[in-house]
Amino acid sequence: MNRGRYNLGALLLTAALLMPATLPPASAQGLSGSGSGPLQIEAEEGLEWRRDEQLYIARGNAKATRGQLTVHADELIAHYRKTDGNAGAGNATSTDSGATSGDTEIFRIDAVGNVRIVGENETAYGDRGTYDIDQAVVVLTGEDLRFEAAEETITAEDSLEYWRAKDMAVARGNAVALQGERRIAADVLTAYFGEADENDQRGVDRIEAFDNVRISTKEEFARGDKGVYNAKTEIARLYGDVKLTRGDNQLNGGYAEVNLKTGVSKLMGAPPNAAERNRVKALLKPEGKGSEMPEEVGSGNGSQ
Repeated sequence: MNRGRYNLGALLLTAALLMPATLPPASAQGLSGSGSGPLQIEAEEGLEWRRDEQLYIARGNAKATRGQLTVHADELIAHYRKTDGNAGAGNATSTDSGATSGDTEIFRIDAVGNVRIVGENETAYGDRGTYDIDQAVVVLTGEDLRFEAAEETITAEDSLEYWRAKDMAVARGNAVALQGERRIAADVLTAYFGEADENDQRGVDRIEAFDNVRISTKEEFARGDKGVYNAKTEIARLYGDVKLTRGDNQLNGGYAEVNLKTGVSKLMGAPPNAAERNRVKALLKPEGKGSEMPEEVGSGNGSQ
């Protein structure tokens, strides 16, 4: 008998029986928008079942699929636990390997090596990944962390997270969001996804950026402590120690609105509803001149 073939068949059947069928379906089929139904796992090198540790290990081009979510990796580790055992002895279903679906459930899947997580409209990449079924969250770590949606690409150095219940992705560590020539970078980026369009494609509705925020286009560079970008209006709002740079000219203030579509930037000393007003400063270098001309603007608005 082919041992690898036997283990694979046992794994497919066992995973389908152990996966709880009562998980709520996703509101939108994203990376963890797995929907309901059984979990199916495939592997080329077979299955190791560790009863004492309550886990299965699938090795060799392993793949776990539930609904429209698929996790690819060199190795998949499925953790299961005992449940309350509501199913009676007459309702329990046994597999060839002795597992019972009436009192166990898989609650976490760890992916190791060449991890690729594919949803209906998004794909994420990393070296290691964890799919927490209870929290409906996927966390990726390792090198070349990348999250690709309809038109956006988000990268990070520390970790990438996708939260289905909140329909958002979190990139940590020199995080960067790219769309065409637009680039938003920060220590942490949180991207919120919108509804699918007429082509059934979902994109990012809003990006919140925290700490060391940098926004750049082909002609302009902006920096601040915190930022919020609206993908529909293509307007970015920056807060705290804001600097706008275009060519040799620089504007400094406490709040800015940067329209990445029209190229118009507005600078203020503070956000519109702030009680305290600060002055806006500009450092301008007239065209054709060899020296810089500092200029201080009043506490109202500045634009370039």
